[in-house]
Amino acid sequence: MNITFRQLRLFMALAETGSVSAAARMVHVTQPTASMGLKEITDAVGVPLYEVVARKVHLTQMGLELVKAARAISSEWESFEQQIDGVKGLTRGKLKVAIVSTAKYFIPRILGTFCAKYPQIDISLEVLNRDGVVKRLEENLDDLYIMSQPPLNIEIDDEIFMPNPLLLVAPKDHAFAKKKNIDISLLRNEKFIFREKGSGTRMATDAHFKKLKFKADVRLELGNNEAIKQAVIGGLGLAVLSKYSLADQVEHDDVAILRCKEFPINSSWHIVIPKGKKLSPIATIFKKHLAEQSKGWR
Repeated sequence: MNITFRQLRLFMALAETGSVSAAARMVHVTQPTASMGLKEITDAVGVPLYEVVARKVHLTQMGLELVKAARAISSEWESFEQQIDGVKGLTRGKLKVAIVSTAKYFIPRILGTFCAKYPQIDISLEVLNRDGVVKRLEENLDDLYIMSQPPLNIEIDDEIFMPNPLLLVAPKDHAFAKKKNIDISLLRNEKFIFREKGSGTRMATDAHFKKLKFKADVRLELGNNEAIKQAVIGGLGLAVLSKYSLADQVEHDDVAILRCKEFPINSSWHIVIPKGKKLSPIATIFKKHLAEQSKGWR
């Protein structure tokens, strides 16, 4: 088979966008040129790589295998380029990081200190719910993935880099706001506001309550921390949230952290990569930077 890097990049763009026209825009060619390039790739491989259903491109099994190989080749080549730059005394290239939404409260600041130190590095940061980050992990789209509940069904290398205590919070005027050593049995008549099923915080909370044989009366399930905080402030119920999502509210006394015997829930932040993935030089430098900077957030 004779397939060029340019064609592989085009096929990766097709897989990412699900559209020939969008793939053409991503690699800066016209749509006819993109269509011809995709036909040449298919002819070179000799089997169908994608099909169009309802105007959306769907990769075949061989198409999925090709994009997986293309991403591996692209990653290796970028790593080689970074090594050459390192020999020349240069630190430049691209770093791609995907994080769960709760990590947005501290990762951008750590990225800021990294960029200040290495201004020639371009950063691509994806902030998604846990399912979105896991999907990108499965497809090997990024250098590093940061989450609190790594998946159990994917072969990964997993490293804990800092704690992520989950706190029980209530409106600031709640009857238990100033009470000490609250027993969880006193919360049986309280309403709770939870993150959506599948989020790292929800998984940790469900596991903790199951261990305690405590059944929470869930009034609302919401998809982001900001909405949950506002619901708590509005008196709709109690919530379990990461310490890192609460800094502003606690500082301004918008919510109260309840001093319950069974809290905080011990959770951690993890750096996750696919099993056996070789980190690029830039990703390796950032991983070290992340570990160093996280000490100031503990």
